[in-house]
Amino acid sequence: MTRSHEFTQGARDMVPMLLGAIPFGIIFGSLAGAAGLTPWQTLGMSLLVFAGSAQFIAISLLGAGVGLAVLLLTTFVVNLRHALYSASLQPYVRHLPKRWRMPLAFWLTDEAYAVVVHRYAETDASPNKHWYFLGAALAMYVNWQLCTLVGVVFGQSVPNLGAWGLDFAMLATFIGIVVPMLRNRPQVAAALVAAAVALVCHALPYKLGLLAAAFSGIVVGVLLERRSGLVVEELA
Repeated sequence: MTRSHEFTQGARDMVPMLLGAIPFGIIFGSLAGAAGLTPWQTLGMSLLVFAGSAQFIAISLLGAGVGLAVLLLTTFVVNLRHALYSASLQPYVRHLPKRWRMPLAFWLTDEAYAVVVHRYAETDASPNKHWYFLGAALAMYVNWQLCTLVGVVFGQSVPNLGAWGLDFAMLATFIGIVVPMLRNRPQVAAALVAAAVALVCHALPYKLGLLAAAFSGIVVGVLLERRSGLVVEELA
């Protein structure tokens, strides 16, 4: 496939994810001001951080008056999943020069990964799959900036926008991303444990419930993967 076709197809395949992100981005833009950020700081965070869940956690912690060290540590742990995404995609992009790998790494999101990994899994020999990656990732990046801008501009004029429940669209998108990727028992168990811990620990301050859920899911998944590997070795 040509570069332009790959790029266009990547952007097109991201459309369902973009629709799910729209209310999420608008809510972030509207709530950031209440946390003490100026419009320019809000737009700057979306431009330079570009991590929806981490941005929401950041403004929540800022509103609670926590220190910078706690804020940085929390957002760092939450975004550790991107290291796994990068490791998964590394075999497909390691031949690319740094001028490609650096921006693609920055633009990698949950949604982009879910779309791009399926394209790389296809068996055709297209040499331009990184253009598909670029189209998908850039579409989400532009969409997030526009949604943040809409939230900044109109959020103040719409009272209590965060209570409208619009963030459900993003939750549904994440469910749509995760469920098709649960292909074995360790993965299913890790997801269920993480969900259960998140519910039980929801009331913990500083979003510690989210960290506990992520840690619990990782531990369960790793232990069950190792146990499965040992069983296979014994049977062999």
